[in-house]
Amino acid sequence: MTRKVHVAGVGMVPFSKPGASEPYHLLGARAARAALDDARVDYQSVEQVYAGYVYGDSCSGQAAAYHLGLTGVPVINVNNNCSTGSTALYLARQAVASGAAECVLALGFEQMQRGAIVAQWADRPDPSQRLIDTMHAIQGEAPGTPVAAQLFGGAGRMHMQLYGTRAETFARISVKARQHAAHNPHALFRDPVTLDEVMASPLVFDPLTRLQCCPPTCGGAAAVVCSEDFARRHGLDASVWIAAQAMTTDGNSSFDEKDMRKLVGYDMARRAANQVYESAGVGPEDIPVVELHDCFTANELITYEALGLAPEGGAEKFILDGDNTHGGRVVTNPSGGLLSKGHPLGATGLAQCAELVWQLRGQAGARQVPGARLALQHNLGLGGACVVTLYQRA
Repeated sequence: MTRKVHVAGVGMVPFSKPGASEPYHLLGARAARAALDDARVDYQSVEQVYAGYVYGDSCSGQAAAYHLGLTGVPVINVNNNCSTGSTALYLARQAVASGAAECVLALGFEQMQRGAIVAQWADRPDPSQRLIDTMHAIQGEAPGTPVAAQLFGGAGRMHMQLYGTRAETFARISVKARQHAAHNPHALFRDPVTLDEVMASPLVFDPLTRLQCCPPTCGGAAAVVCSEDFARRHGLDASVWIAAQAMTTDGNSSFDEKDMRKLVGYDMARRAANQVYESAGVGPEDIPVVELHDCFTANELITYEALGLAPEGGAEKFILDGDNTHGGRVVTNPSGGLLSKGHPLGATGLAQCAELVWQLRGQAGARQVPGARLALQHNLGLGGACVVTLYQRA
């Protein structure tokens, strides 16, 4: 038996460039305080903490949580690559839904280093080696090019080969992202860019140019989730709840079908989304606003199809028709997404959560999607894990 789980409070700190931020434990603590303040809940009421980060030593979650108080509650450290923040939320929701806890804090933070993400340990197997070996078998090697760009760029190339998608179609996603970010005070990159500027920026891995790749940033985000009874007893805002949530990992198709789209999570996302739609009794046509994992423009484009927002092969038309923005069928990444905020791995999923809760409460200001009652979140980590969450407003 599962209980209804409400998102009573959210918070985040504006993301910043590596070297310009506070230390990770302060980023996490500030985000957590913001979520607690938003929920109007004292930390003494929190029964469990799930703390997500990727680049940090063991028990970094305690280092952040201890700034909130030494209450002795369980602090569980979570690492699931780029889906770390939403994995922390997934576990927090499970704790409340199962009855194990009444009020739980999901926290994500990251103090990133400059430059492309690289393996941190040279004396042991890379967890992503199977992924990399499969990529090399499909499309060869590109020494000197960041692995992530090769992976997602390769997925974009495959979409081009299958459906004739044009390079500039991917670039249009960056233009849209900046248009949305202009209204988001939490976004790091808020200046508009033109299609010509995106296309003319340095090529990273065809078809991806630099302005189509999200940069590493530092930041923190958090959410307070609680049961319906807890919200009622404490007079909390219970207007937003998690209507459905699913987490998937790689299946055989990721590695066996020689499809770069599937290697970078297309099937993981599709399975998770279908589970969510079935559980909630809705379809993609019912969703007015989505925050999805746009680490590269190619991933946003293929994710439109994985989530069912566009038919397979129909993402280019979806973009050209303006159906991915205000005035179209569904507003994707109203926050500006990772392309505009950057990507502090542990914080990203909870920052997406914060944006969607603000949207459903009607607190998103100039980027507000009018009348939104449902909101979908997609957070992907290679290696791999994908979390899809559906939020609903009363």
